Amino acid sequence: MRERVVIKTPEEIDLMRTSGQLLADVFERLDDVIKPGMTTMEVNDWVEHYIVNELDARPASKGQYDYQFVLNTSLNDVVCHGVPNQLQRLKPSDIVNVDITLEKNGFIADSSKMYLMSEAPSVARRLSYITYKAMWQGIKRVRPGATLGDIGSAIQSVANANGYSVVREYCGHGIGRKMHEAPQVLHYGEPNTGLTLQEGMTFTIEPMINQGNAKVKTKKDGWTVVTRDKKLSAQWEHTILVTNDGYEVLTLREEEKNLAL
Repeated sequence: MRERVVIKTPEEIDLMRTSGQLLADVFERLDDVIKPGMTTMEVNDWVEHYIVNELDARPASKGQYDYQFVLNTSLNDVVCHGVPNQLQRLKPSDIVNVDITLEKNGFIADSSKMYLMSEAPSVARRLSYITYKAMWQGIKRVRPGATLGDIGSAIQSVANANGYSVVREYCGHGIGRKMHEAPQVLHYGEPNTGLTLQEGMTFTIEPMINQGNAKVKTKKDGWTVVTRDKKLSAQWEHTILVTNDGYEVLTLREEEKNLAL
């Protein structure tokens, strides 16, 4: 039986808005912390301390599916679910996606951001930029009466037009009291297909775009997903609310305020 999509009440939306704003704050603070020479475990530990001690919130990923850490750090050819490691130091040429979840007052927000180290090559910077652009093109299709296929098609069009491929094994998802709710939000598809969006839906849009082909594999740790051709991958993610006339990005950061207009 298909899982039912949870339509949030105005009160629940206010709580999700709070979680989203707190998570945006985590990224804004992390901007000044993350740098070459740090280990990915140091990034994990800093984020955990900030969420728990400064924001009085809970890192929702820790303990989910028996995962031991509060975030994913996915470097270079890692598509998603990279595991923090005390031996893995960020190099000046690296790109890394940091994917964080946060729960406050029973509701979860989920977002990720690409961090480009100081000497990241131009090909990596372009991939990150196009992935970010693709995410926003998907977000801007969100409104009541639109479909999930409209979102996926918009993302796929941007990626393909720039010579990149869209990972198909992983997708966005509904979110609220649970980290993963219905519906699944694919990052490819055809316009006017799939579930019709309604006011009060909340879900993530989180495209994973590969520099080469779309094929991926999971490493022996059972978590880390990498590109099969060892080329670069990038991902960005926001938690989205369907409003009465469009969308609201619940995890919007200050630096992005002009993009959401």
